[in-house]
Amino acid sequence: MGNVICWFRQDLRLADNPALEAAVESGHRVLPLFIFDDTLDEQIHPGAASQWWLHHSLEALSADLANRGNKLVLKRGSPLALLLELAAEHAVEAIYWNRRYEPQLTERDQRIKSALGEQGIECHSSKAHLLFEPWEIRNQKGKPYRVFSQYWRKGCLNSGIDIPQPREAPATIPAVSGAAGDRLEDWSLLPDNPNWATGFTPLWQPGEQGARARLEQFIDDGLRDYKELRNRPDLEHVSRLSPHFHWGEIAPWRAWHAVAAAGASRPGIAEKDVAHFHSEMGWREFSYHLLYHFPTLVTRNWKPMFDRFPWSDNAAQLRAWQQGQTGYPLVDAGMRELWATGWMHNRVRMVVASFLIKHLMIHWREGERWFWDTLVDADQANNSASWQWVAGSGADAAPYFRIFNPIMQGEKFDPEGEYIRRWVPELAQLDNKSLFRPWEADAGKLSAAGVKLGENYPEPIVDHFEARERALAAYKAAKAETEHAN
Repeated sequence: MGNVICWFRQDLRLADNPALEAAVESGHRVLPLFIFDDTLDEQIHPGAASQWWLHHSLEALSADLANRGNKLVLKRGSPLALLLELAAEHAVEAIYWNRRYEPQLTERDQRIKSALGEQGIECHSSKAHLLFEPWEIRNQKGKPYRVFSQYWRKGCLNSGIDIPQPREAPATIPAVSGAAGDRLEDWSLLPDNPNWATGFTPLWQPGEQGARARLEQFIDDGLRDYKELRNRPDLEHVSRLSPHFHWGEIAPWRAWHAVAAAGASRPGIAEKDVAHFHSEMGWREFSYHLLYHFPTLVTRNWKPMFDRFPWSDNAAQLRAWQQGQTGYPLVDAGMRELWATGWMHNRVRMVVASFLIKHLMIHWREGERWFWDTLVDADQANNSASWQWVAGSGADAAPYFRIFNPIMQGEKFDPEGEYIRRWVPELAQLDNKSLFRPWEADAGKLSAAGVKLGENYPEPIVDHFEARERALAAYKAAKAETEHAN
């Protein structure tokens, strides 16, 4: 038996792991390796909340490997240098990994594959992160899709590409003797002082077992009426699988088939609920499709018109948004949920993003950077595509004139105010009519509820209607200037 490396990346699971399966089936001893690549720049280097998740996910993966007679080796630094070093030290014949699709990482992996090949080391890569790889789906002209509905219905669902069936983990994974690495604790991925992640632990269970438990809970409690109720932040009709998908703790095809099976066998789960959950998975696929084919999506406006938009650099307003102190209860609830839990309901994500971009006219990149640092599911493809979608500057984007009304969004999707009261407790005693617009409540109601505007809860930092008109005027001017220039 020779030795091979299975390089874990964003596939922190043993089941449904094509690279691990191929490494084991090679008949060689396997060195499971995770490299914390600290040579990456801030656009792809994990943010603080992601590092919290990564720490606990690596703990879980290490325990799972130990149960199969092996050990996860941790290394930090340049992947190429470390792979060459380990290959020489342990007479490694081949390296197996699952593919990544972010621009920096595809370029890095090509360099690594070339350099290892020159040393006579075989490299084998597999598909594990997506249902459809970006180059597998093309339109009739052989070009990448730019509109989601066409991408999903005409492209993916009619591609003829089979979605893999789930496969359990190898029962045993023969180990390479003498392989040693870093101590996870020495990487300092967890917050120290202050520990801002205390609210994460009760909510999340990083790792493969946690991912499966989350999927089962969603099928039991959230899949029924998913299509109608997924927009309600006060209810639990969302999967919360996004961080598990991001870190590869569960294969997307396992979730796909589990939801489909539940729809076929459980009374009350409608076909439309299954189809809509699958289409939400499709948005994740579409984001990767866009990022792969249009790598500047992370840093530049998809639509050049937005290069002429008069963005504001108001640091005080940006800080108020980040801290959940805008004076708009639904926006503040979302931003506080994000800080406390590392996650935010998707409907509220759209509202807070629209507020930052269109009410405050602050560049979407500022919001993207904040989400990158504070979300446990921060994902370069989804993050950049979604922020540009809200801004109106991206592919298949919401039109620039769609400006979410944060008051009406609260009234519609949090009708009893439970979500707002949970995250903005200083407003909890207000009646529903006043809760969504406390600045309009009379002094008696505010006093009885213990609300002192400007003291324990802020006045609105902008007027909704004035901000809306200002944004529309700016968008129209940018559009006219672009058309004139062309």
